Amino acid sequence: MKKYLIAAALVAAAAAAHADAVQTLRAFVRDVKSGRAEFTQTVTSPDGARKKTSSGRFEFLRPDRFRFGYEKPFQQTIVADGQKVWIYDPDLNQVSSRKLAQALGATPAALLAGGSLDGDFTLSDAGSQGGLDWAQATPRTKDGAFRSMKVGFRGSELAAVEIVDGFGQRSRLDFTRFEAGVALPAERFRFTVPAGADVLEQ
Repeated sequence: MKKYLIAAALVAAAAAAHADAVQTLRAFVRDVKSGRAEFTQTVTSPDGARKKTSSGRFEFLRPDRFRFGYEKPFQQTIVADGQKVWIYDPDLNQVSSRKLAQALGATPAALLAGGSLDGDFTLSDAGSQGGLDWAQATPRTKDGAFRSMKVGFRGSELAAVEIVDGFGQRSRLDFTRFEAGVALPAERFRFTVPAGADVLEQ
């Protein structure tokens, strides 16, 4: 669950020059229909003492389709096909699935999928830090899986997303080679259950 919430990540990218981070985020949600990038994800425990790092690639195609491929240190694939979110763990040969609406709700991934930005989130400018301009999105509902999300831009380019979950754990995705508006085949967002895999419906 947490990883595709993080997939959250995708939510943010580029738009008009000279726009502040909130305006850039709004323009992205409104105008950018597809994209892909490479990412490095760092998850930090609430006390800051423990960190885990992973990396991979993501792609999205609105409405309601995205693909996260975690490659290191372990492989995992997360696909939203417009109806369901599928998570495949090849080491366990196990697949779990959940209806898209139930899986997303007011989450960062809902923005990626084409959700309601101002309806589901309170937006504010979070200033500049580390060479990035940040927009903060706080969910209007207080019983969700995460507390807040910040989206960082370098100029008009998506650079990072930070998410704090309900337990205070912090996840940061740093992006490279982000491409907006690319042509992506629909087949990239179809998931076929591998032969012999256990399937868990949630």
